Amino acid sequence: MWFKNIRLYCFTKPFELSPEEIEQKLTAGQFNPCSSYEKSSSGWVSPLGRDGEMLTHVVGDFIMVCLQKQDRILPSSVVRDATAEKISELEERQARKIHRKEKRQIQDDVYVSLLPKAFTKNQNTYAYIAPKDNLIVIDTSSAPKAEELLKLLRDSLGSLPVALPDTKRPPGEVMTRWLKEQKASNYFEIGEDCELLNPLDGSNVIRCKGQDLYSDEIRSHLDAGKQVKNLGVGWKSLLSCNIDSDLSVKRLRFDLVKEEQEGFDEETPAQKFDQEFALMTLELSSFFESFFNVFGGLEDLKELDQE
Repeated sequence: MWFKNIRLYCFTKPFELSPEEIEQKLTAGQFNPCSSYEKSSSGWVSPLGRDGEMLTHVVGDFIMVCLQKQDRILPSSVVRDATAEKISELEERQARKIHRKEKRQIQDDVYVSLLPKAFTKNQNTYAYIAPKDNLIVIDTSSAPKAEELLKLLRDSLGSLPVALPDTKRPPGEVMTRWLKEQKASNYFEIGEDCELLNPLDGSNVIRCKGQDLYSDEIRSHLDAGKQVKNLGVGWKSLLSCNIDSDLSVKRLRFDLVKEEQEGFDEETPAQKFDQEFALMTLELSSFFESFFNVFGGLEDLKELDQE
Protein backbone atom coordinates (compact mmCIF):
# COMPACT_ATOMS: atom_id res chain seq x y z
CA MET A 1 0.00 0.00 0.00
CA TRP A 2 2.07 2.88 -1.32
CA PHE A 3 0.41 6.28 -1.79
CA LYS A 4 1.12 7.89 -5.17
CA ASN A 5 -0.30 11.36 -4.52
CA ILE A 6 -1.10 13.22 -1.33
CA ARG A 7 -3.51 15.91 -0.26
CA LEU A 8 -3.00 16.96 3.35
CA TYR A 9 -5.47 18.27 5.91
CA CYS A 10 -4.56 19.41 9.42
CA PHE A 11 -6.67 19.00 12.53
CA THR A 12 -7.64 22.31 14.10
CA LYS A 13 -8.37 20.52 17.38
CA PRO A 14 -6.79 17.38 18.89
CA PHE A 15 -8.26 14.22 17.39
CA GLU A 16 -9.28 12.06 20.33
CA LEU A 17 -11.39 9.21 18.92
CA SER A 18 -9.92 5.75 19.45
CA PRO A 19 -9.63 3.27 16.58
CA GLU A 20 -12.44 1.26 18.16
CA GLU A 21 -14.72 4.31 18.23
CA ILE A 22 -13.91 5.15 14.62
CA GLU A 23 -14.68 1.57 13.55
CA GLN A 24 -18.05 1.70 15.27
CA LYS A 25 -18.98 5.06 13.74
CA LEU A 26 -17.98 4.07 10.21
CA THR A 27 -20.34 1.10 10.23
CA ALA A 28 -23.38 3.28 9.50
CA GLY A 29 -21.68 4.53 6.34
CA GLN A 30 -20.58 1.12 5.08
CA PHE A 31 -20.60 0.73 1.30
CA ASN A 32 -23.64 -0.72 -0.44
CA PRO A 33 -23.62 -1.34 -4.21
CA CYS A 34 -25.79 0.79 -6.49
CA SER A 35 -29.41 -0.23 -6.66
CA SER A 36 -30.92 -0.66 -10.11
CA TYR A 37 -31.88 3.02 -10.43
CA GLU A 38 -28.97 4.64 -8.59
CA LYS A 39 -26.35 6.40 -10.68
CA SER A 40 -23.70 6.13 -7.97
CA SER A 41 -23.12 4.92 -4.43
CA SER A 42 -20.29 5.42 -1.95
CA GLY A 43 -19.32 4.17 1.48
CA TRP A 44 -16.59 2.64 3.62
CA VAL A 45 -14.93 -0.67 2.83
CA SER A 46 -12.06 -2.54 4.45
CA PRO A 47 -8.66 -1.13 3.40
CA LEU A 48 -7.55 -4.76 3.07
CA GLY A 49 -10.24 -5.45 0.49
CA ARG A 50 -11.51 -9.02 0.48
CA ASP A 51 -8.80 -9.99 2.98
CA GLY A 52 -10.24 -7.71 5.67
CA GLU A 53 -13.43 -7.48 7.67
CA MET A 54 -12.93 -4.24 9.61
CA LEU A 55 -13.48 -0.80 8.10
CA THR A 56 -10.32 0.51 9.74
CA HIS A 57 -6.80 -0.86 9.63
CA VAL A 58 -4.43 0.21 12.39
CA VAL A 59 -0.64 0.05 12.38
CA GLY A 60 1.07 1.82 15.25
CA ASP A 61 -0.45 5.28 15.66
CA PHE A 62 -1.93 5.36 12.16
CA ILE A 63 -5.50 4.49 11.17
CA MET A 64 -6.24 3.64 7.53
CA VAL A 65 -9.69 4.01 5.99
CA CYS A 66 -10.94 3.42 2.45
CA LEU A 67 -13.82 5.06 0.60
CA GLN A 68 -15.30 3.06 -2.26
CA LYS A 69 -17.40 4.79 -4.90
CA GLN A 70 -19.40 2.89 -7.48
CA ASP A 71 -20.68 4.59 -10.63
CA ARG A 72 -22.95 3.25 -13.33
CA ILE A 73 -21.32 3.81 -16.72
CA LEU A 74 -23.94 5.04 -19.17
CA PRO A 75 -22.32 7.04 -22.00
CA SER A 76 -24.27 10.05 -23.22
CA SER A 77 -23.87 8.82 -26.81
CA VAL A 78 -25.81 5.63 -25.93
CA VAL A 79 -28.65 7.66 -24.38
CA ARG A 80 -28.63 10.07 -27.32
CA ASP A 81 -28.84 7.30 -29.94
CA ALA A 82 -31.56 5.42 -28.07
CA THR A 83 -33.52 8.65 -27.64
CA ALA A 84 -33.25 9.49 -31.35
CA GLU A 85 -34.47 6.01 -32.26
CA LYS A 86 -37.43 6.31 -29.87
CA ILE A 87 -38.38 9.73 -31.21
CA SER A 88 -38.17 8.54 -34.81
CA GLU A 89 -40.37 5.56 -33.99
CA LEU A 90 -43.01 7.73 -32.28
CA GLU A 91 -43.08 10.30 -35.09
CA GLU A 92 -43.56 7.59 -37.69
CA ARG A 93 -46.18 5.68 -35.71
CA GLN A 94 -48.18 8.76 -34.63
CA ALA A 95 -47.60 10.76 -37.82
CA ARG A 96 -46.70 13.92 -35.97
CA LYS A 97 -43.68 16.02 -34.99
CA ILE A 98 -42.23 15.51 -31.50
CA HIS A 99 -41.45 18.91 -29.94
CA ARG A 100 -38.58 19.95 -27.69
CA LYS A 101 -40.29 19.59 -24.29
CA GLU A 102 -41.54 16.10 -25.14
CA LYS A 103 -38.10 15.15 -26.47
CA ARG A 104 -36.56 16.02 -23.12
CA GLN A 105 -39.10 13.83 -21.33
CA ILE A 106 -38.41 10.95 -23.74
CA GLN A 107 -34.68 11.33 -23.11
CA ASP A 108 -35.26 11.19 -19.33
CA ASP A 109 -37.40 8.07 -19.74
CA VAL A 110 -34.78 6.40 -21.94
CA TYR A 111 -32.07 7.20 -19.37
CA VAL A 112 -34.11 5.64 -16.56
CA SER A 113 -34.82 2.53 -18.65
CA LEU A 114 -31.15 2.04 -19.58
CA LEU A 115 -29.62 2.76 -16.16
CA PRO A 116 -30.27 -0.69 -14.60
CA LYS A 117 -28.50 -2.31 -17.57
CA ALA A 118 -25.38 -0.14 -17.30
CA PHE A 119 -22.06 -1.56 -16.14
CA THR A 120 -20.66 -0.42 -12.83
CA LYS A 121 -17.16 0.86 -12.06
CA ASN A 122 -15.61 0.90 -8.59
CA GLN A 123 -12.95 3.33 -7.43
CA ASN A 124 -11.25 3.35 -4.04
CA THR A 125 -9.73 6.34 -2.26
CA TYR A 126 -7.43 5.57 0.67
CA ALA A 127 -6.55 7.84 3.56
CA TYR A 128 -4.98 7.54 6.96
CA ILE A 129 -5.47 9.48 10.15
CA ALA A 130 -2.27 10.42 11.99
CA PRO A 131 -3.37 11.90 15.34
CA LYS A 132 0.18 12.50 16.63
CA ASP A 133 1.13 14.27 13.39
CA ASN A 134 -2.17 16.17 13.52
CA LEU A 135 -2.90 15.17 9.93
CA ILE A 136 -5.24 13.35 7.60
CA VAL A 137 -3.31 12.08 4.58
CA ILE A 138 -5.37 11.27 1.47
CA ASP A 139 -4.03 9.33 -1.51
CA THR A 140 -5.33 11.46 -4.37
CA SER A 141 -4.27 14.38 -6.55
CA SER A 142 -7.91 15.47 -6.91
CA ALA A 143 -9.30 18.08 -4.52
CA PRO A 144 -12.94 17.02 -5.20
CA LYS A 145 -12.14 13.38 -4.37
CA ALA A 146 -10.40 14.43 -1.17
CA GLU A 147 -13.36 16.60 -0.17
CA GLU A 148 -15.74 13.75 -0.94
CA LEU A 149 -13.86 11.46 1.46
CA LEU A 150 -13.72 14.16 4.15
CA LYS A 151 -17.45 14.82 3.83
CA LEU A 152 -18.35 11.19 4.36
CA LEU A 153 -15.84 10.93 7.20
CA ARG A 154 -17.36 14.01 8.83
CA ASP A 155 -20.87 12.58 8.41
CA SER A 156 -19.76 9.26 9.91
CA LEU A 157 -17.82 10.68 12.86
CA GLY A 158 -20.23 13.51 13.62
CA SER A 159 -17.55 16.20 13.30
CA LEU A 160 -14.18 16.60 11.67
CA PRO A 161 -12.29 19.78 12.62
CA VAL A 162 -9.78 19.98 9.75
CA ALA A 163 -8.34 22.66 7.51
CA LEU A 164 -6.04 22.87 4.54
CA PRO A 165 -2.44 23.50 5.63
CA ASP A 166 -1.18 27.06 5.31
CA THR A 167 2.52 27.75 5.74
CA LYS A 168 4.19 30.96 6.87
CA ARG A 169 6.26 31.17 3.70
CA PRO A 170 4.48 30.75 0.35
CA PRO A 171 5.73 27.45 -1.14
CA GLY A 172 5.97 28.93 -4.63
CA GLU A 173 8.31 31.68 -3.43
CA VAL A 174 10.52 29.25 -1.50
CA MET A 175 10.83 26.85 -4.45
CA THR A 176 11.50 29.75 -6.84
CA ARG A 177 14.38 30.82 -4.59
CA TRP A 178 15.70 27.24 -4.62
CA LEU A 179 15.89 27.29 -8.41
CA LYS A 180 17.46 30.75 -8.51
CA GLU A 181 20.09 29.76 -5.95
CA GLN A 182 20.38 26.26 -7.47
CA LYS A 183 20.14 24.71 -4.03
CA ALA A 184 17.31 23.42 -1.84
CA SER A 185 17.30 23.03 1.96
CA ASN A 186 16.07 20.76 4.78
CA TYR A 187 17.38 17.59 3.10
CA PHE A 188 15.57 18.37 -0.17
CA GLU A 189 17.29 18.09 -3.53
CA ILE A 190 16.08 19.64 -6.77
CA GLY A 191 15.04 17.10 -9.40
CA GLU A 192 14.45 17.40 -13.14
CA ASP A 193 10.80 18.45 -13.37
CA CYS A 194 9.16 21.80 -12.84
CA GLU A 195 6.24 23.98 -13.83
CA LEU A 196 6.84 27.71 -14.09
CA LEU A 197 3.96 30.18 -14.03
CA ASN A 198 3.69 33.84 -14.93
CA PRO A 199 1.95 35.31 -11.84
CA LEU A 200 0.40 38.05 -14.02
CA ASP A 201 -1.00 35.62 -16.60
CA GLY A 202 -2.19 32.22 -15.36
CA SER A 203 -2.31 30.83 -18.90
CA ASN A 204 1.42 31.50 -19.40
CA VAL A 205 2.91 28.23 -18.13
CA ILE A 206 6.19 26.47 -18.91
CA ARG A 207 6.40 22.72 -18.12
CA CYS A 208 9.75 20.98 -18.00
CA LYS A 209 10.30 17.26 -17.57
CA GLY A 210 13.60 15.38 -17.43
CA GLN A 211 15.56 18.61 -17.91
CA ASP A 212 18.53 20.32 -16.29
CA LEU A 213 16.79 22.89 -14.11
CA TYR A 214 20.06 24.77 -13.62
CA SER A 215 20.27 25.62 -17.33
CA ASP A 216 20.41 29.14 -18.80
CA GLU A 217 16.95 28.57 -20.30
CA ILE A 218 15.37 28.06 -16.87
CA ARG A 219 17.36 30.99 -15.49
CA SER A 220 16.00 33.27 -18.24
CA HIS A 221 12.41 32.30 -17.37
CA LEU A 222 13.05 33.07 -13.70
CA ASP A 223 14.71 36.39 -14.56
CA ALA A 224 11.63 37.25 -16.62
CA GLY A 225 9.50 36.92 -13.48
CA LYS A 226 8.12 33.41 -13.72
CA GLN A 227 7.62 31.55 -10.43
CA VAL A 228 7.62 27.88 -9.53
CA LYS A 229 4.16 26.31 -9.49
CA ASN A 230 5.35 22.71 -9.18
CA LEU A 231 8.82 21.28 -8.55
CA GLY A 232 10.24 17.78 -8.63
CA VAL A 233 12.41 17.05 -5.60
CA GLY A 234 14.14 14.25 -3.76
CA TRP A 235 14.27 13.96 0.01
CA LYS A 236 17.09 12.28 1.94
CA SER A 237 17.53 9.91 -1.03
CA LEU A 238 14.56 7.98 0.42
CA LEU A 239 11.71 9.30 -1.67
CA SER A 240 10.98 11.65 -4.54
CA CYS A 241 7.91 13.65 -5.49
CA ASN A 242 6.57 16.80 -7.06
CA ILE A 243 5.58 19.55 -4.63
CA ASP A 244 2.84 21.91 -5.77
CA SER A 245 2.47 25.48 -4.58
CA ASP A 246 -0.86 24.49 -2.98
CA LEU A 247 1.10 22.00 -0.76
CA SER A 248 -0.24 18.93 -2.56
CA VAL A 249 2.28 16.18 -3.30
CA LYS A 250 2.21 14.38 -6.64
CA ARG A 251 4.10 11.53 -8.32
CA LEU A 252 5.27 10.23 -4.95
CA ARG A 253 7.84 7.44 -5.21
CA PHE A 254 9.44 5.37 -2.44
CA ASP A 255 12.14 3.65 -4.48
CA LEU A 256 14.77 3.17 -1.75
CA VAL A 257 12.18 2.27 0.89
CA LYS A 258 10.70 -0.33 -1.45
CA GLU A 259 14.15 -1.81 -1.97
CA GLU A 260 14.53 -2.22 1.79
CA GLN A 261 11.14 -3.93 1.94
CA GLU A 262 12.21 -6.56 -0.58
CA GLY A 263 14.31 -8.18 2.13
CA PHE A 264 11.23 -8.87 4.25
CA ASP A 265 9.29 -12.13 4.18
CA GLU A 266 5.53 -11.80 3.97
CA GLU A 267 3.24 -14.76 4.43
CA THR A 268 -0.15 -13.21 3.60
CA PRO A 269 -1.50 -10.16 1.71
CA ALA A 270 -2.44 -8.66 5.10
CA GLN A 271 1.14 -8.97 6.33
CA LYS A 272 2.44 -7.36 3.15
CA PHE A 273 -0.07 -4.53 3.58
CA ASP A 274 1.07 -4.02 7.19
CA GLN A 275 4.75 -3.87 6.23
CA GLU A 276 4.17 -1.39 3.42
CA PHE A 277 1.83 0.73 5.55
CA ALA A 278 4.33 0.80 8.43
CA LEU A 279 7.28 1.73 6.20
CA MET A 280 5.32 4.38 4.32
CA THR A 281 3.92 6.13 7.40
CA LEU A 282 7.31 6.05 9.16
CA GLU A 283 9.00 7.83 6.26
CA LEU A 284 6.13 10.21 5.61
CA SER A 285 6.02 11.37 9.24
CA SER A 286 9.64 12.49 8.99
CA PHE A 287 9.06 13.89 5.52
CA PHE A 288 6.08 16.02 6.63
CA GLU A 289 8.16 17.53 9.45
CA SER A 290 10.79 18.69 6.94
CA PHE A 291 8.08 19.59 4.44
CA PHE A 292 6.34 22.08 6.72
CA ASN A 293 9.55 23.41 8.29
CA VAL A 294 11.08 24.31 4.94
CA PHE A 295 8.12 26.60 4.29
CA GLY A 296 8.39 28.27 7.70
CA GLY A 297 5.98 26.07 9.64
CA LEU A 298 2.20 26.18 9.75
CA GLU A 299 0.04 29.24 10.29
CA ASP A 300 -2.86 29.06 12.73
CA LEU A 301 -5.59 27.10 11.03
CA LYS A 302 -9.27 27.88 10.60
CA GLU A 303 -11.64 24.93 10.35
CA LEU A 304 -13.14 24.10 6.96
CA ASP A 305 -16.80 24.85 6.33
CA GLN A 306 -18.78 21.88 7.63
CA GLU A 307 -21.81 22.43 5.46
